[in-house]
Amino acid sequence: VQLVESGGGLVQPGGSLRLSCAASGFTFKDTYMTWVRQAPGKGRELVAVIGHLGTTLYGDSVKGRSTISRDNATNTVHLQINNLKPEDTAIYYCNLNMYWGQGTQVTVSS
Repeated sequence: VQLVESGGGLVQPGGSLRLSCAASGFTFKDTYMTWVRQAPGKGRELVAVIGHLGTTLYGDSVKGRSTISRDNATNTVHLQINNLKPEDTAIYYCNLNMYWGQGTQVTVSS
């Protein structure tokens, strides 16, 4: 299993980002996928989950301003976060069970 995140960067408060996770090594279309983040000095926090049929679940901190989606043709899961806040600063990880990507850094600062 390989999970490779991309799309992070430095964004001003109020801005948006679209993160991507390219997955391989398993039957992507049959599997739920999760985004988790870890802020400096804090534990990991669930951001969003998408089921194999497209059902979604969001963490309270991003609910209403995030969209998780999947593209089964390219084995990719995306996370769009709008109205970014400084407290969204974290490393964002793609996760499947015991497998983790290397993470992508999101920094929200003016």
